[in-house]
Amino acid sequence: MTGSELTAPDAADVPATAVEIAGAEAAPAHAAGAEDLAVRKSRGLGRSGAGARRATVIGAGSFGTALAVVLARSGMRTTLQTRTKEQAQALGDDRSNLVYLPGIELPASLRIECVSEGVARADHVFLAVPSRCMDEAIGALTHAGLDRRAAVISVAKGLTSGDGLPPTILLRSAFGAHRVACLGGPAHAQEMVHAGAALVAASTDEQLARTLAQIFTRAGVVCEVSNDPVGVELAGAAKNAAALAAGATEAQGLNAAGAAAGHIFAEVWRYAEGLGARPESLIGLAGTGDLVATVLASESRNRRAGELLAAGVPAAEIPARIGQAIEALQSTALLARTLERGGVHAPVTGALGRLIAGELPLPEWVSLVRTTVPPPARWRRRGRGRARSDGRFVEFWRSVWRALTAKR
Repeated sequence: MTGSELTAPDAADVPATAVEIAGAEAAPAHAAGAEDLAVRKSRGLGRSGAGARRATVIGAGSFGTALAVVLARSGMRTTLQTRTKEQAQALGDDRSNLVYLPGIELPASLRIECVSEGVARADHVFLAVPSRCMDEAIGALTHAGLDRRAAVISVAKGLTSGDGLPPTILLRSAFGAHRVACLGGPAHAQEMVHAGAALVAASTDEQLARTLAQIFTRAGVVCEVSNDPVGVELAGAAKNAAALAAGATEAQGLNAAGAAAGHIFAEVWRYAEGLGARPESLIGLAGTGDLVATVLASESRNRRAGELLAAGVPAAEIPARIGQAIEALQSTALLARTLERGGVHAPVTGALGRLIAGELPLPEWVSLVRTTVPPPARWRRRGRGRARSDGRFVEFWRSVWRALTAKR
């Protein structure tokens, strides 16, 4: 994402909450089967009936606001929830988010309220909160009247605090994988409202992923369907760190900036592969597509944060300079620790974390980026079994050819 990445909300827009992390609870087989069927049917039509589904977006930062506008345009009965009643009042009076998304008029149909109002009416709940607050936001939903049939969609790009898990892993442990999805892809908030975006809706539940894609398509926003939510989320985490790294290195040379971003993506991929993610998630819209959009945007928060780091501005002062929270400033160190715990050698991601913390001077960072050599390729060696298999394959097609020519 660019200047208004999917992790867009400022810390001021994050509701205070709490949650556990663990594997999904196992229900009795007969009860789970019946409930799953009911949930799947309800998610297809919405509890309010066909064409009247309700969406609630929690977090009124730049992307959360833009997302609410798009959902309202799709025909959903949409509510945008803010952290405070004062912010809700201001947005309602102005019919615009002057702080985070100026110049965009909020649709008359868009309901605005404080997060304390709960989510009992929602069929789809979009969590537009920073990833570091995701575990708390999940816990709040259990006390906010969340219906057991409602889907929960994360739009965060980063890992959750503590164990460094992708958000959907926490979500599915709390609500079940069939109710959980995430969004990724290049979607600058201002541009998405005016001209569209290229989203990715990812869920292990095919119907939920396709339903989300249809919602955005109705609003004029292209949306790819994916069944690899963990891959999409890790692509977003890699993108944030890579964009900041490129911004911190660009003035030292474009080759170095490209190397920094490339190394980080490669390091995250080696970890993602171990979790069962697929390469197309990092190569496609959610990964490199989003990275290009972020790095090219002059107003990109992550890129701008990297530039300020390179100029000697302490990381603690950068959010105030930019005016919003910077996901990568807080998530990169966690990403590096997560890769290390996963047994992945990640020298560039780790060094970026030290650069952000003020522990690594810029010249040493650039030198490390320029001299880091990725792990060697894993060559596929042809064994005797493979040779025999190839021989049988060739002989088979020779026999087919002889049989065909003999009939002429």
